[in-house]
Amino acid sequence: MSTEIVLWSITGLTMAGIVLRPGGLPEALWASLAVAALLLLRLIAPNDVLVGAARGVDVYLFLGGMMLLAEMGRRHGVFDWLAAHAARAAGGSGSRLFLLIYLAGTLVTVFLSNDATAVVLTPAVYAVARAVDAPPLPYLLVCAFVANAASFVLPVSNPANLVMFGAHMPSLGHWLALFLLPSLGAIVVTYLVLHGRLRATFDVAIRTDVEVPQLAPAGRLSVAALAGTALLLGWASARGMELGAVTLGAAALAMLLTCLLARSSPVLLLRAVSWDVLLMVAGLFVLIQALQQHGVVAILADQLQSLQARAPAMADSAIGVVLAFACNLFNNLPAGLLGAATLDHVAAPAPLRAAAMIGIDLGPNLSVSGSLATLLWLTTLKREGVQVGAWTFLKLGALVMPASLLAALLLLWAQS
Repeated sequence: MSTEIVLWSITGLTMAGIVLRPGGLPEALWASLAVAALLLLRLIAPNDVLVGAARGVDVYLFLGGMMLLAEMGRRHGVFDWLAAHAARAAGGSGSRLFLLIYLAGTLVTVFLSNDATAVVLTPAVYAVARAVDAPPLPYLLVCAFVANAASFVLPVSNPANLVMFGAHMPSLGHWLALFLLPSLGAIVVTYLVLHGRLRATFDVAIRTDVEVPQLAPAGRLSVAALAGTALLLGWASARGMELGAVTLGAAALAMLLTCLLARSSPVLLLRAVSWDVLLMVAGLFVLIQALQQHGVVAILADQLQSLQARAPAMADSAIGVVLAFACNLFNNLPAGLLGAATLDHVAAPAPLRAAAMIGIDLGPNLSVSGSLATLLWLTTLKREGVQVGAWTFLKLGALVMPASLLAALLLLWAQS
């Protein structure tokens, strides 16, 4: 059996373990087993494991900060407070509540990232559904799908964007000129498909007599921390700074202040965070390191150059579609790393890189294995005692993803 087949087999089994969690075993265990297998089979050296894991430092810091902010919101009643306001604004209409949640998810994704939508907004949406006695699933699905649909409005909207462009990151003005219209197309199409398919489950009257709880000082500080972090990330993104340290720094400062106000120990908050998620992400980075070392990038670069030579007019859209489906095999963050390395290898022009990034961002709306944000969403649901099957997601994703991807790629092509 060739080395490439063994590597792809390990990758596929790892993603299956993370998504399906046989035996209820945690996601991080499967990533750790993958790294152990690579070492035992001598497919990667110990030093290269460290090199691969180190490539994700900015992502770990970013996720750590977001998970801290989410736990602060949970502990200090922010989600219940937001839920009550959303329930009142819906005016007894499940359809209006669906739209409000979709708009909120879009804003959170655009300014705080799709991972923030998964870990920060999802608990709030679950609290909304409980507050109005509505079935939570259709509203929770919004969090997963909009987290990917709105994830390329700004560079900060998805860590995969930073991975895909790297040193080739365009200015904010150029970014908006390139991606604003395709982003709007993806957001609108995703909403229309979701609304059409889920309408029967949410288009019912919901409670309006929901009492709005009072926020304690620590809760108000948590709200300010979320809003301030969004502004800080926008500023850092415009200046081309790495976002991980900024996010974790803001969250750590907010944690210390809220603990002082609430006279509570930060240790309790730190223990409540699902830090094993970071171990899972590190394992994915190591997998891609192994794939790159064994010539996968060179093979993919040859295939891409061949496609460009045979069908230059179709190459951009084709790479977007290929990467969209590839995300669902081994997650969009590793796929982004692999795709970016391949594009660098062939010195890809801006339109090709843009189409590839759209595929990386929208492809994950096909299955639960597609993006880190969706995996975080599953982890967040698990903490709330909610289970969403892979087949349930796939049946909806098979409609949402192709429609939104087609809309975005057509709009990108139309303005080029």
